[in-house]
Amino acid sequence: MINRQLQVKLEKKLFQQKVVILYGARQVGKTTLVKNLLSSFGKDSKYLSCDQISVQKGLESKDIEQIKIFLGNYKLIALDEAQNVNEVGKILKLIVDFFPEVQIIATGSSSFDLADKVSEPLTGRNFTFLLYPLSVSEIVQNSDQARTKAELESFLRFGMYPEVYTLQSEEEKIERLNEIASDYLYKDVLKFERIRKSDIVKRLIELLALQLGQEVSSTELATQLGINRITVEKYLDILEKSFIIFKLRSFSRNKRKEISKSFKVYFFDLGIRNSIIQNFNAPDLRTDTGALWENFCILERRKYLEQKGESKLAYFWRTYDQKELDYVEESAGKITGYEFKWNAKKTFKEPEEFKKRYGAEIEKIDPENFWSFIGIK
Repeated sequence: MINRQLQVKLEKKLFQQKVVILYGARQVGKTTLVKNLLSSFGKDSKYLSCDQISVQKGLESKDIEQIKIFLGNYKLIALDEAQNVNEVGKILKLIVDFFPEVQIIATGSSSFDLADKVSEPLTGRNFTFLLYPLSVSEIVQNSDQARTKAELESFLRFGMYPEVYTLQSEEEKIERLNEIASDYLYKDVLKFERIRKSDIVKRLIELLALQLGQEVSSTELATQLGINRITVEKYLDILEKSFIIFKLRSFSRNKRKEISKSFKVYFFDLGIRNSIIQNFNAPDLRTDTGALWENFCILERRKYLEQKGESKLAYFWRTYDQKELDYVEESAGKITGYEFKWNAKKTFKEPEEFKKRYGAEIEKIDPENFWSFIGIK
């Protein structure tokens, strides 16, 4: 089992009279992480799956004594997929207020669902974390950099879901990714807002997968799908909060010259993205390798910054006359631009306009110097 870096952060937040909330896509390893954390508390801990009706009924009582009887004398209790419990926010508030000695860890596969239920009742009473698929730094810690470097192509093809990563053959990886994509990908998405037109949601995800790393707009997507822009934006929001995609906005301080309205879409896991379009070919046999590398680098950078506890604004940049940068970070007044190249020998012309206007540094990120980009020396 690969040790997850987030576990250390979770452990530091325990027993502070607050609920620890852990978000993450289905199959990303939340249950494994939580059970591993519980194991160190032995008989003082309890795991409860809120997918089970018996657990839902046991928690949904508004009677304090009944809740206490159901919880027992455990010090640490994990409520997995807590969004399945009616009024779970109010219930968690009762537990925090009346049983401060009990530590609850609540997990959810969708911030859209669970956050809506806990945000108001648990104001000031929770710590929130997001679990990603495996990160390169986690894999390096459990292996070594040379071996991990040799796996870069595999990461672009099969992603970094824990279970998929540990499978030995390509056939097994593809089969499992297809199962996750078909069995879990839409499970949370389609139940929101009473979405009945599942075919439209699936078509939307396919369009986003095919336009990986490209500029898209809600209006263009609406036209392609034959629905209105507001509906597209609602679906995009749900897909983001279900940890399937994330968006990158454009960096624009000069609206006359720089693109300001479009955005780019990336996937939380490239294996899932490749399953959607059914293309698991090696990088040298495909036309979207540059987009895969771009997605991979931005996602790993995001994991790295969150692990460090750093906050940086992230964008892409392009002008109307086609000057562009794949990725831009802004923090404490400092602006840095990045261009991602899978081929380390391939050069690019730095946009002098961007450097001069914003006093920015620009760096090319390829498989040779990628490691320092995510904090690995």
